[in-house]
This record gives sequence, structure tokens and C-alpha cells, in this order.
Amino acid sequence: MSRLSESSPASNVAEYTVSEISGALKRTVEDSFGHVRIRGEVSGYRGPHSSGHAYFCLKDDRARIDAVIWRTAFAKLAFRPEEGLEVIATGRLTTYPNSSKYQVVIETIEPAGAGALMALLNERRLKLEAEGLFLPERKRRLPFLPRVIGVVTSPTGAVIRDIAHRVADRFPVHLLVWPVRVQGETSGAEVAAAIEGFNAIQSGGRLPRPDVLIVARGGGSLEDLWGFNDEAVVRAAAASQIPLISAVGHETDWTLIDHAADIRAPTPTGAAEMAVPVRAELLATLASHNARLSGAVSRRLDQEKKGLAALARALPGLDALLALPRRRLDDATSGLASNLRHVVAEKRRHFAAASARLVPATLEAALRDHRATLRHSAVGADHGMRLRLESARRRLDRAAADLKPHMLKARSEAARLALMQLSERLERAEAQGRQQRRQRIDAAWRLAGSLSPLNVLERGYVIVRNDAGAAVTEPADLSAGMAVSLEFARRQTRRAVITDGTAAAGTGQAVDEPASPQPAAARPRRPRSKKVAEGQGSLF
Repeated sequence: MSRLSESSPASNVAEYTVSEISGALKRTVEDSFGHVRIRGEVSGYRGPHSSGHAYFCLKDDRARIDAVIWRTAFAKLAFRPEEGLEVIATGRLTTYPNSSKYQVVIETIEPAGAGALMALLNERRLKLEAEGLFLPERKRRLPFLPRVIGVVTSPTGAVIRDIAHRVADRFPVHLLVWPVRVQGETSGAEVAAAIEGFNAIQSGGRLPRPDVLIVARGGGSLEDLWGFNDEAVVRAAAASQIPLISAVGHETDWTLIDHAADIRAPTPTGAAEMAVPVRAELLATLASHNARLSGAVSRRLDQEKKGLAALARALPGLDALLALPRRRLDDATSGLASNLRHVVAEKRRHFAAASARLVPATLEAALRDHRATLRHSAVGADHGMRLRLESARRRLDRAAADLKPHMLKARSEAARLALMQLSERLERAEAQGRQQRRQRIDAAWRLAGSLSPLNVLERGYVIVRNDAGAAVTEPADLSAGMAVSLEFARRQTRRAVITDGTAAAGTGQAVDEPASPQPAAARPRRPRSKKVAEGQGSLF
């Protein structure tokens, strides 16, 4: 190869290193396309990288180009790119020498017309509506007379002054302003944070909690109001526990927060009118109600007085009311003396009849009857007592006879004889049981000895085992070169290697002479064992 190189003719074409040609291409592209505007669809956008830079592509129906937005430029963007959105990007072309690619470094980006923004807005509206954030049943009624109104708007614009003047004219209440940017890249995040901040205020704290919220901004283009179409703003408005009024733009303008709010006002001034009633109208209404109430009370008192006078005329006089009770009292008084005399006479007759029955002869007869009854009862009780004593005496005599020494000795001797008989029967039964168990164990051992393969090995047979220790019962299970173990009588084993039809045995060295083939009788006679087991019973 070296001779071939020396003989080849020299070339006058300039030679470049890879770095030189890459640098030249980079300078050429940057000089020729130092400032470009590219229209295309955003593709592959996943938000900013952890470094703060954003990487994606711009494409149309025939080509695509890589794009990058550096961190410093990304923070200044008034409009953030979104996947699938058609945009117009302004920047410069450059190359990336490490991968031989070219890309556009974007400095500013804007949507390609209002049609693209409206398509994106409609897509976002359908998505949030499908989640149920715009349902009418989620919306709450505004309080009739709030004590504190929270306002989310710019503190320097005309909106806050209009709201303050309108509230002061209608019904002065406490206004609590949360200053935010109402236009620009950070406006959506600030408005969402303001709504969440108002909801985080605890009741009874140092800072009063608003009873109603107003999110307000003046009119503007679709791009100016874009911050109120942010998804975070819509979700914060839908999740607000405080009733919220949306007053963004003029009456013809609309944003997504209008759908999520509890009520939409056409203008910020209209929002203030919805939030508080007119104090003068309330006072006039209150005065009218007071006058109507006073008139109604006066009329009711007059009616009650007239009704009471009519009832008083219909009532009878005092003498008329007491005439009948007086007559009844007089009648009762006049008849009281005669009735008392009659009752006394009746009681005297009863006493006389009772005293007639209490003569001494009657009492003596009653006492004789009672004495006779008592004597009869005493005789019966004495007889019963003697009978019970006699019965108890007989039972005691029988018990005393049973407790005599010779009777106790006889009973004890009889019990001892019965116990000895039971002990002898128990010993005989236990000896007989041991003898039967010993006979069954001897029979089992004899059966196990007759079935043991070790007795077969004493007659000159061997057991062939493979490397796993399992017995080989079929010649087909052996192959040439297979190592096996031969078990002889008295647990003696030898290793062997299977050749083509023969096995060599030894202790690690091959044996040249072939081993005698295993007789056919060495194979376990399983049918015969099964027959013996069936005839003699299973040991296991």
C-alpha cells in the first residue's frame, strides 16, 4: 500500500479536517440565515428541559426542522409553544457539529393568526367541559350583602378604580385586592395563585376572608386575554369555595374562566353591581316595609279592640253569672240540717244493733267454741309430733346398726375381694394385649424380611443405580459411557461404566474384561410381590 501511495499522482484539492469543514458550514449557514421567520407546526414539544432550554421541531407537510429556545429567551416569551399549534418563529439558523444537523435558534414565537388560537381555545374548552368543570350544578349563588369582597386584578389599572367607585356608590364594603399581572406570560399563574390564596384565608383570622371574589380585567385582543384561558386559572376558579364573578374584557369578549365562574359580568363595573346592592334602594325598601308594618300593626290593633268590645257586649253581667250558683248554695244550706239529723239517726240505729249482739252470753259461747277448736288442734299436733319422732328414732336405729364394727369389717372385706378380682382381670388383659401386639410385630418383621431386596442380594443378585441413586429396572434406561453404582449384599457398592452392552466395575479404574450380564432373575419380580402383599396384607 505504501508503494502504491508513493506512485499515485499528487492532488491539488484542498484538504480539511472534520472540525474545519463543520466550522465552515456553521459560519456559512449563520451568515446566510442570520435572521429568519419560519412558519410551521410545533411537534415533539414536552415543555422546558431541566436545564431550562426547550427542544422541539417545526414541520409542515413536506419537511421538518429542529428548533431550540434557550433558557434566557424562553423566560421572556409572551406566548409559550404548545404541541400541534401552528406558530411563526423568529430566530437564526445554525448547525450542531456533533451530529451534522442544523437547527433554528428561536428568539420570539407567536401563534400563526387568531384562527390557530381559537382552535386551541376551543380544544381546551372541550377538554375542560368533558371533565365537568362547567356544569351548572357546580355554580353557587352570590351572597346578598357581602361584608368583604376580594378583587383579583392589576392594582394600577382603571379596573380597580371603577370597581371601588361603583361599590362605594352602591354599598360601601371592605375591598381586599390581590395584585396580579393581567397580561403576559405569568398572568395565568398569578391569577390562579390569587384565587387559591383567597380560598386559603381562614375565617376569624387577622386578614378577613372574602365573601365573594371578582376576577377583573379590561378589554383587549385575544392574545391580551390569553392568560385567562390558562388551564390552571380555569381549574382554580372551578375549585374555589368562595363564589366567584368573572369580569374579563367587554361584553363581546369571552374566556374560559367565564365558563368556570359562578356568574359572568359583562364589565368590571357590572361585576361590582352584581356583588353589592344599592344602599339607598335598600333603605327606601326598608322604610317602605317599616311603614307598611306600622300601618298593619295599627290596623290589627283597631280590629282587635273592636272585636274585644263586641265580645264584651255579648258577655252577661256579674249578677247573671252568679245567680244560679247562689241559688244552688241556698238550697244546699237549707237541706244540710235535715240531712245531718237523718244521718245521725241512721248511725244510732246501727250502733244499737251492734251493741245488742255484744251481750256476755254471746261472748262466752264464742269463747267456748274457740277453746274447743284449740284443744282439738293441740291433740292433733301432739299425735303428729309423736309419729314424726318415732319415725326418726327408727331411722337412727337402722343407721346405728349399720355402723357396728363387725358390720363395717364385713363390708370392707367384701370390697377388698372385689378389688383383688378386678386387679387380676386387669393384669391378665394387659398380658394378653402385649402378647397379641408382640405377635403382630413379629409377623410384620417376618413379612418385611421376606420382601426386603437385601435378602435377594445374598443370593448373588445386584442393584444397579444411576447417578441420582434411583434403581435402574429397564435396559433401555442405560446408555454407553453412563456411570452407574452396583449394590451387593451387606451394603457393598462398586462403581461401573456402561460400555456397548457391557459394564466395567471398579473403584475408579476401568476393567478390561466385560462383566457377566445380570441374570434375568435379578430383576425385581413386581407382580409376585404384589401378589404376596395382597395375600398377607399391607405393612404400610
